[in-house]
Amino acid sequence: MRINVVGSSGCGKSTLGQHLARALALPYIELDALFWQPNWTPSPDPAFLEGITSALSAPGWVLDGNYDRTRPIKWANVEVVIWLDLPAWRILLQVFKRTFRRSLKGEVLWAGNQETLRKALFSRDSILLWAITQLGPIRRRYQAVMADPSWSHIQFVRIQSQQALTALRADPRGFLTAASNTKAVA
Repeated sequence: MRINVVGSSGCGKSTLGQHLARALALPYIELDALFWQPNWTPSPDPAFLEGITSALSAPGWVLDGNYDRTRPIKWANVEVVIWLDLPAWRILLQVFKRTFRRSLKGEVLWAGNQETLRKALFSRDSILLWAITQLGPIRRRYQAVMADPSWSHIQFVRIQSQQALTALRADPRGFLTAASNTKAVA
């Protein structure tokens, strides 16, 4: 099985992706880990795209992350795209709590990077600002790709409620099998 978990910052992509990888006994791949270098330096696209291609060479995987420019690579062989499209208030609360937890605890992220309250609250690079401003555009993009016939080979599962997310976490195989004939899950 090849799964890509997508959605806005703070929606729970990494948490769900890790859970699915464990539950389905598949490798977990995090696009942010392939993208970010030390000091929040982005990887150059050739290296980033090569890293994705290499990581996705396994027969099955759970991939978490968006990066629209990677879609031709990551969706060439993907079977299921799970779009976490939870209510905006929930996503913003989650990204706010996550950012404060990471900042206060000094959690080390990809390539040794750390979030700081200063950057989160007083920077143009704020993850909080990014989450707020990108929620609408991300929703419009995924609505469009779900309707795009060039991606008709993909099973799209749109999770819009905590109940659907809980059901997916409880029985991933059963949930995805039941959802295989639909474009959306409430």
